[in-house]
Amino acid sequence: MLKRGFWCECWTEDLAEQQRPALLASFDAYSAPQADRWVSVALRTISPALDADASDEAWEWLYEDRIETRRALLRAEPCTVSVTHAGTRITWTIRPAFFLPLAHRQDAELPACAHEFKPRSTE
Repeated sequence: MLKRGFWCECWTEDLAEQQRPALLASFDAYSAPQADRWVSVALRTISPALDADASDEAWEWLYEDRIETRRALLRAEPCTVSVTHAGTRITWTIRPAFFLPLAHRQDAELPACAHEFKPRSTE
């Protein structure tokens, strides 16, 4: 009953502060295309608000590096995509994972117990 997939996270880090990165979002993807599409949609959505350098980083990944990310995911290798905007680094991580079915899950809605989990940085 294990399903192969990818655990995707988006972290933000204030480069001027001595604080740990903060988890902004997470997503369970069940295919390499779904995982890289999650990052792609996020980058396309935020790119108009990014400064010129960060926007260039985003579009470079979208047009040049995305295919390498997809190939790495198809080989079940972890991937990271980052852009830096105004002193904040935004990093998307994608890691191969096995998923156990959750008994009380309704579509994309997580069960109440999922909100008790407190994520921490892997560094």
